Amino acid sequence: MTKTNDRIEKRVLLRAPRARVWTALTNAAEFGTWFGIKLEGAFVAGASTRGKLTISGYEHLTIEVQVEKIEPDRYFSYRWHPYALDPKVDYSKEPTTLVEFRLEEAADGTDLTIIESGFDRIPAERRAEAFRMNDGGWTAQIKNIEKHVSRA
Repeated sequence: MTKTNDRIEKRVLLRAPRARVWTALTNAAEFGTWFGIKLEGAFVAGASTRGKLTISGYEHLTIEVQVEKIEPDRYFSYRWHPYALDPKVDYSKEPTTLVEFRLEEAADGTDLTIIESGFDRIPAERRAEAFRMNDGGWTAQIKNIEKHVSRA
């Protein structure tokens, strides 16, 4: 896969049934457990939900996600403001990136692809750092969901 500064793509084989992975992704409370956020509401297509991060050192931050699509057992997507960590900055006027989760059956479990795109539209002064931090963030989140869905 060619690396660009507009798109992050990560793939992982999760050794869990697709239904289990789907629940981990689309049940807001369960998503929050592995992702590190306490969301205030459910994931509903066309609606926003927000919540406080529970990751050590980031508890002061509130993240908002706008759910785009939910196609049961195969596709879930939302928009958000990437690496929006400065509480003094109003990110609401900035474009968002699109985060997509794609699930496919695999012989040993479920193939999960995570794509975040749209970094080219983020203001130039913070684009490279947002891309770098989210690239590393998704690497860590893959490990988190891997651990989460493999628990009995």
